[in-house]
Formats: sequence, structure tokens, C-alpha cells
Amino acid sequence: MSPRLSSCWVALGPLLCSWALALQGGMLFPQDSPSRELKALDGLWRFRADFSDNRLQGFEQQWYRQPLRESGPTLDMPVPSSFNDITQEARLRNFIGWVWYEREAILPQRWTQDPEMRVVLRINSAHYYAVVWVNGIHVMEHEGGHLPFEADISKLVQTGPLTTCRITIAINNTLTPHTLPPGSIVYKADTSMYPKGYFVQDISFDFFNYAGLHRSVVLYTTPTTYIDDITVTTGVEQDIGLVNYWISVHGNDHFELEVRLLDEDGKVVAQGTGHLGQLKVPGANLWWPYLMHEHPAYLYSLEVRMTTAGPVSDFYTLPVGIRTVAVTESKFLINGKPFYFHGVNKHEDSDIRGKGFDWPLLMKDFNLLYWLGANSFRTSHYPYAEEVLQLCDRYGIVVIDECPGVGIVLPQSFGNKSLRHHLEVMEELVRRDKNHPAVVMWSVANEPSSAMKPAAYYFKTLISHTKALDPTRPVTFVTNAKYNADLGAPYVDVICVNSYFSWYHDYGHLEVIQLQLKSQFENWYKTHQKPIIQSEYGADAIMGLHEDPPLMFSEEYQKALLENYHLVFDQKRKEYVIGELIWNFADFMTNQTPLRVVGNKKGIFTRQRRPKSAAFILRERYWRIANETRQHHHSVPRTQCLGSRPFTF
Repeated sequence: MSPRLSSCWVALGPLLCSWALALQGGMLFPQDSPSRELKALDGLWRFRADFSDNRLQGFEQQWYRQPLRESGPTLDMPVPSSFNDITQEARLRNFIGWVWYEREAILPQRWTQDPEMRVVLRINSAHYYAVVWVNGIHVMEHEGGHLPFEADISKLVQTGPLTTCRITIAINNTLTPHTLPPGSIVYKADTSMYPKGYFVQDISFDFFNYAGLHRSVVLYTTPTTYIDDITVTTGVEQDIGLVNYWISVHGNDHFELEVRLLDEDGKVVAQGTGHLGQLKVPGANLWWPYLMHEHPAYLYSLEVRMTTAGPVSDFYTLPVGIRTVAVTESKFLINGKPFYFHGVNKHEDSDIRGKGFDWPLLMKDFNLLYWLGANSFRTSHYPYAEEVLQLCDRYGIVVIDECPGVGIVLPQSFGNKSLRHHLEVMEELVRRDKNHPAVVMWSVANEPSSAMKPAAYYFKTLISHTKALDPTRPVTFVTNAKYNADLGAPYVDVICVNSYFSWYHDYGHLEVIQLQLKSQFENWYKTHQKPIIQSEYGADAIMGLHEDPPLMFSEEYQKALLENYHLVFDQKRKEYVIGELIWNFADFMTNQTPLRVVGNKKGIFTRQRRPKSAAFILRERYWRIANETRQHHHSVPRTQCLGSRPFTF
């Protein structure tokens, strides 16, 4: 090892090894390259829900051994989408148990005949437990939704003259006290009121439990010796940008690696060799958030080329944003400058598609974020699609990346079994999202019962593990507990607190908001001496419902409630409040209850993305805050719409 690499290893080794040791195998986003091919399996899949009493008929009859149509009728089901709202069957909309998907994929002939090629099946999201077969052969299982999993299926598709493969996926959306999110099955034993064997899924979170294949299923190839993982961290010394990299190669111990860093014009600005190193970029263009710099979201391209003594080579390109993140007692710093979160909470939710990934909807949302002047959002309450984070990298939208730890309220959800699964989920989340410059903080939970005695050990362990996985980002969880009772708050870097003054209590009394909110902030800061984000606040509003004086559920009440919050935000952001995230960006679907009129209506946009009156209040505020920030940082042009670069005038 050269002296340069040796000194580099001393500096980077503990950091990069924390990732390498905790996570077995990489999860690079599939891409076409000179050495890789990609085939998406979006479209119609055969589908069947197992309505048998025990939901196990599919396993008992081994539906995976032959085409699904041979064991009974099937439906056409679009992928990606949730299955719940696609048909007119009420019992399918609320179905709990196993559903079965099947698709026959035609493979290029070279995929099945080239022994130097790996063929990988990747499922980007399956809610929540998935079992996968290829040509009737079991290949993998995965617990938990929202995050990808994959298997090498080369041996199954390179064994004969066939150029097709049959992919069968069984998915179970049942939640237990030990899943993320947790839930429980409640059996109704009174046969005078319920049919025999009747049960419901009980949940403690306020969004509909959509299920299915919510994101793309893909096949992709690599050489048999291939780039398995890349980890990048960045720093700044004076005007020199630092890009630290660590590369994992599988399949052969004898290989060479070449690394090049290209700017947005395609010019090589730094290069290196080997699996570990540091690239220095004099006069680096930093990655800045939207509205914080006249050239936000600058991305370099890290090109990695792997070669062996034989004909095998692999090539992968990773976008890289050079930026730093730090937290003080009262500030959140990006590139050494104070950053104020003025943004939203979101959901992956829309009509018909449920949580299914949809490019037109995603681009509409990003255009609305830019129109609004929002610079950030939290992935409430689960990891969003990787394409969402890629757009955040490109457009400078800062992300608080949250795992599916929502509804952790039962005592048994704080036990060792739950904790072990929670740790695994954080490993999967960090492995997937570690290289995104837009991700500036991890959130390990939302509104848990953090005043329960087991919460102290649970969150101390969980947060310590997450920091060991990624020492470069702060860690938080979102609380609605009392400031003097929350046992997890001592371990977070930033206090994120949810409160709904004059909504879930003191109904209609807008006059108490300012006093209660001011007391909330002062008590939290006095107790913990950490910066605070108002991570949720808001009120339901029915589009077109108007009342003056303001009454609950009217657009006027939603506006007035926000304005009362904003008066206190403006006082406290001069001290230690570092952000405000409205609940919610758009209306979304929930379970049916007397409190929900076809879903949660706290959105500033409707579910169809039409603006309510509150959207204009928030837009005026966010642009005003951005203009104030401009006085302290670089000039910020006013943005009209999105493109490969924002259009400005």
C-alpha cells in the first residue's frame, strides 16, 4: 500500500468500515452501462388473492410450481401499484393475507448463454413479507416493505435453451407487534355479531395500509466479477472539495479499479486508483439546497471502472454532491451555513395507484414543491422510492429520511425481537440511501410511545447503531411525548416534535395556539439544549368549505391555525427552532373512521394536487424566508418550473 493510501486509510478506515462490516453486500441502484443491462418488468401481472380461511391455500397447493392460471382464475394487476383500489371488489380493498403475483419474462439470448454474465432479479418494494420463486424454485424471502431486495438467478436461467423465466411472488400484508410498522390481528369471537373466524387488522398509524408491488420489479445483468458496492463521503477544506470513496468488488480477488470524478460539463476534475481513496477537487462546486444558492444541487459524476486480467470489466457511475452537515446547540449547518427547513411532510399516496410509483405524479409534486418555495421534506413515515431521492439530489430538496417505525405504541413492540428487526431495517435503509447528498438526517421512528420505560434502552441502542452505520449524518426520531417524559430524546441530535394545538384538543380555540406553542419550544429547549424542528402541525380542511369566523374543517380555519403557528416560528427561529414541516403536503387515504372523511384532509393540496387557500399562505411565507436567507448567503433567483436545470427569471 502506498504512503498516500496508507494515510488515507488511517483517516477513512473507521468510517468506511462501519458500513462495510455492518452490511453484507451492496444495493446499488440498477443502471444501464457499457457492462450492464436492465430490463424492467412493469406492466400487467397475473394476480390472485388467497381468500381461503387460513390464507394458506396457495402454499398448500403449491401455486408456484405451475403457471398461476392453471390453479384457478387470475386478475390482471398493474405493477407498480397497490392492489387495493384497482378492482371493484370491496373484500380485496381491505384484504389481509397472502396475495400472489406472476409474470413471465422473455430474456435476451445472450443473458441465458453467456457464462460470464450474472442475471439478478430485484424487487424494489413488496408490502410486507415476500417469498419469491423463479420457474418454481425458491430464490429468496424478505421481511418489510419500502426497501429493495434481490437475488442472483443466473443458474436458474442459464441451464438450458429456454429464453423465458416465470417469476412468482407471494406477498403478505399482515402486521404484527414485531413488524415495521407494527400492528395486530384482532379476532371477533362474538358469533352473534360477527361471522365465525372474522378478524381485522388493527393499526396505530393514520394512513391506509396499501399493499402489493409498489415499485418496479427489474432484471439486470453484471459481469461475474462486478462492482458490488460504492460508499462515498464528502468534506471541504478551505475551497478544496474532498470525495472519499470505498469500493467493494465481488467474484474475483484479482482486479484493478480506476476512479474518475467528472463535473457537469464532463470534464475530469480528479482521478484515482484502487478500492479506497480520496479525491481532491480544488475550487469545488458544492451541493447546496434549493433557494440557498444561485446554483443549487451541483452534482459530479463518479465513474468507476473495474478490469481483470481476462476480458471481464464492469462500469458504474454514481452521482456525487460535495457537501457537509453539522449540528450545534441551536443550528443545523449545511456547508457551514445555517439551514432552515421550510418544507412539508408527504406520503406516497394517490388515487387508484395507492402507493404505486408514478412518474407523472412525482414530477407534479416536485413542481409544486418548487412553486411553494419548499426546500425540504420528511419521508413520512417510511422510505420513499429511490427515484424520489435521485430527484431531490438533482433539485436540491433536503430530505429527512425516515424508516417505517411508525405506530410503535405496544409494550411488546419494544422487545428484543422488534429491536432486532428495527436494527436490520436501519441497515437496509442506510445501505440504500447513504450516497444521496440530499439526505441530511435519519429518522428512526415517528410518534412512538417514548415515555414507556423500555423506550430508553430501545432508542439508545437504535440510534447508536444508526450512528455507527453512518457517522456523517445526525439522527433523530419524531416525538409527540411530553418534553419531561420522553426517554429517547437524550439520544437524538435534533428534537423533532409534532403538535396539533387547537385541533386534537382545545377544539376551535385558535387563541391558545401561540401560548401553547411558545411553552412547548421553551420547555423542550430548556430541558435538552438541542435545535428543534416543528416536524408536524396542521388542520383538516375540506376543499371549498368556507366559514367566517373560521370553523374547524373550513379553509379559513386551516389558514388561521397556520398563521398562529407562524407568528411563534418567526420568534423562535431567531433562537433555536431550525425548521417547520407542514402536515401535510396533500390529502391522503386512511382507514375508515368517524374522524376521517374519505381520508386525512390536512393537505394544503387535495389528493388530486389542487391547492387549498393554505397553500398560498405557505407559499408567501416560504418565499419570504428564502429571500431573508438570500441576504445572508448567495443570491437566489426566483424559480418558475423544473427542468434538467431550474428555469429562472
